[in-house]
Amino acid sequence: MTSLPAQRISGWLLAPLAWLLVSLLSRTLNVVYVAALQAPQILAAAGKLPLTTLFIWSLSFALALGIWYYTLWLVIAFFKRRHSVIKHSIIWLLVSLLLALKVFAFSEISDMLAVRQLLFALLAAALFVPYFKRSQRGTASFVNPS
Repeated sequence: MTSLPAQRISGWLLAPLAWLLVSLLSRTLNVVYVAALQAPQILAAAGKLPLTTLFIWSLSFALALGIWYYTLWLVIAFFKRRHSVIKHSIIWLLVSLLLALKVFAFSEISDMLAVRQLLFALLAAALFVPYFKRSQRGTASFVNPS
């Protein structure tokens, strides 16, 4: 497997990379928090919950773990300058936006916090998706095969 010489990751590419790294840290803390909820005492109490609540909690944990893994994979692919980073970055930004919309619509957190999370995801998608689609520099940076 040979890798082509590519431009360094610098300039405006540092902004999406920083967003990915901060999101990876945030999602890591989220997964650790949800995993900590699996203590024996909590699992014993969870056995008394309705089946639908357990299903929703399990689905939420699986989704958090899946998003964490996808973010980790994307960060590694970003540093390896894989050609698929552009497509997957756009997908990741849109999935993040959908998750922020889900939190805004269905979570029982304060509206101000939900709106702030939604605005950050919307701003990131609005800035980075057109950049990844039109940037020649970004395309020239990610030249290694998947």
